[in-house]
Amino acid sequence: MTESFRRSGEHDNPYQGAPVNPEWPPPPSYQPTAPTALLSEPVAQRPRARRRPRGPVALIAAVAIVAAAIGGGTAYGIQELTGHDTVATTSSTSTNVVPSSQKGTVSGVAKAVSPSIVEINATSNAGSSTGSGVIITGDGEIVTNNHVVSGATSVKVKTSDGKEYTAEVVGTDSSKDLALIKLQNASGLTVATLGDSAGVQVGDEVVAIGSPEGLTGTVTSGIVSALNRDVTVSTDESQGQQQQQQGGGGWPFEFGGQQFNGDTGSSTTTYKAIQTDASLNPGNSGGALIDMNGNIIGINSAMYSAAGSGSSDAGSVGLGFAIPINTVKADLAKLRSGSQT
Repeated sequence: MTESFRRSGEHDNPYQGAPVNPEWPPPPSYQPTAPTALLSEPVAQRPRARRRPRGPVALIAAVAIVAAAIGGGTAYGIQELTGHDTVATTSSTSTNVVPSSQKGTVSGVAKAVSPSIVEINATSNAGSSTGSGVIITGDGEIVTNNHVVSGATSVKVKTSDGKEYTAEVVGTDSSKDLALIKLQNASGLTVATLGDSAGVQVGDEVVAIGSPEGLTGTVTSGIVSALNRDVTVSTDESQGQQQQQQGGGGWPFEFGGQQFNGDTGSSTTTYKAIQTDASLNPGNSGGALIDMNGNIIGINSAMYSAAGSGSSDAGSVGLGFAIPINTVKADLAKLRSGSQT
């Protein structure tokens, strides 16, 4: 009888074997559950759920911290994982100016960046010159080469939509062949995205946009041929003006102990340049060298031309040079201050 009673499963009853008091209520016919008070007591422990960051969210956060130390390329990867739209604008590999449907194409780069490139016509007592420039603020700050506007008494600028503006020279730095000009009564202009030239590698595809021979918005493409080329240019404005009046092949410069496109004169400066085989011609000076994401990585400044006695002999042979954009960014404060050197 006892054995049969235990097989029923009621041998687990906590009341089994206890002294029976007639005043006690009968034992329950089911196995008691844990007291309700024990279920409600741990409520104060709910904040433990905050420790869950050991999962995917914590992993992404940890990777993001590492990415900040590594650089823009990894930061772009984190942006893809988290879906955030904003990434570092200082990396040539992180900011995508080109629409995703046209990413990595010359046509996509041209469409996205061309509105930020202008044609510059400068007039001085010695003559006139044509160059290019890059819009860096919506109200008309434009970066170009010093030799494009040096000594100019009048500067006219034409944007990609055909509008013409009068500009004034804000600051110049002949040691880096850079200048900053400002359009009068301009607003709502399309601003270029300045990249990070430190991330540029030999073999990277690039696009050049400028106004060679006054042909506004001309687009060419190529690759980065070399980095850190020592290019020597004249700081004497009369050298360039004389060369242009003679119909030469562009701004005179020196490389490897040889002078190209005319006499650089006795007053010169040397800077580190990005070499490209993208076609550059007279008038490309001050224009943009662009990566395939649409970021400006350099300001085109010099090109070798196998020029003879006339401009008809001038032309690109795939040896062009650009001032790294990091050099430009480092010099902006000085240019904006109105320094004229």
